[in-house]
Amino acid sequence: MKFSRILFRTLPLAAAVALTFASAAQAQSLVDMYEAARGYDASFISAKAQFEANLAKANQTLGGVLPNIALSASASRTYFDFRPDTPTVPAQQRFYGTGSAAITLTQPIYRPAAWAAYKQGGRLLEQAAAQYEAAEQDLLVRVSQAYFDVLTSEDSLASVQAQKQAVQEQLASAKRNFEVGTSTITGVRDAQARFDLSTAQEIAAENDLRIKRLALDLAVGMSNAKPKRLANHSQLIPTPAEDVSIWVTQSETSSPAVRQAQLALEVATLEVDKAMAGHKPTLDAQLAYSGIRNDGGNATGAVSSHIYNPSAAIVLNVPIFAGFATQYRVKETVSLENKARSDFENARRNTAQATRTAYFGLVAGLSQVKALEAAETSTKSALDANKLGYSVGVNINIDVLNSQSQLYQTKRDLAKARYDVLVGNLKLRQASGTLTPQDLQPINALLAP
Repeated sequence: MKFSRILFRTLPLAAAVALTFASAAQAQSLVDMYEAARGYDASFISAKAQFEANLAKANQTLGGVLPNIALSASASRTYFDFRPDTPTVPAQQRFYGTGSAAITLTQPIYRPAAWAAYKQGGRLLEQAAAQYEAAEQDLLVRVSQAYFDVLTSEDSLASVQAQKQAVQEQLASAKRNFEVGTSTITGVRDAQARFDLSTAQEIAAENDLRIKRLALDLAVGMSNAKPKRLANHSQLIPTPAEDVSIWVTQSETSSPAVRQAQLALEVATLEVDKAMAGHKPTLDAQLAYSGIRNDGGNATGAVSSHIYNPSAAIVLNVPIFAGFATQYRVKETVSLENKARSDFENARRNTAQATRTAYFGLVAGLSQVKALEAAETSTKSALDANKLGYSVGVNINIDVLNSQSQLYQTKRDLAKARYDVLVGNLKLRQASGTLTPQDLQPINALLAP
């Protein structure tokens, strides 16, 4: 049995320890944090242990089709006390011992239920591999999401602080203009209100960053994890060249969720075969070799002896009536097979929908990045124009404040859109079932060295 998608990527202990206790002063890349999470994340480690348990469970089914060998032995000591009723017959009293041993080999020849269970074992192993792959992909996305959530919060905090600084400067300018009589108190109050709002936003942004950093630490098992920032904003990832239908088709064959449901259906079908095998006979071949040692004779004589009994047999077992248990077991398994078939269809539909959602989300995200980049340039120009208009008395202070707010909001939205695109690319690959740790490398290449 070949499983091309079963990939156990173990992290050396020394590397895991080094990453776990990395200094907060040194930033870590996305790949570094993912490798650390592989050795720390409880759900992923649990999935790996479950795979190993299912592997052992699948191999247990070999016992139903391979030969079974059994050895038995016994020993006894008997006191023989013979007291005849006829006086002419002498009485006898003695001890004698009996020892026996036997070795038996049983080879199943025809056992339909055992063969169905053996085939089930292979399906269960493939199902466990799909579950492990799904856990690996989930870890990839969770770590990446936590990684970029921290960067998003950092950018948001930096933008709020820059906006607060700009508003503070505008507040000082408004106060000066009011003092010299070139503007009204309204401009001062507008700037003060915007400054107080920026202070509140700064507090909220600081708390959000604190929470996101704790979430990242929890995900990767580090203390004060510090993600590397994007070094190149101009190039993220290309727009998917394939049509959405190709991604959907890929998901219906590669998605771990779909494969698990399909294998569950095959297991349920084999369970029906096992239940129906309850009506069928079984045929086994048996070879046995036994020996008996009579030390001191036996009940009929006092002569010690050895007895050897090699034997060969064909054992046929034909079930006739089991109290309707087999019939109702068949009905149960048929109903469970129908359920598994419906679950498989539901998994296909949900995966197709998730793939379409991720695809169009990624395409829209890339377009949004371009639109926000253009909006950033426009809002910068609008702010410069409003500042110039305010300096010559054409515009009022609120115009400048609104332009500043619009610029920094655009910066925050742009930063978040860039990170969402990177994570969205991973989610699309996860939905289609093609996500692997190697997909982190192109993202890692965009990070600061």
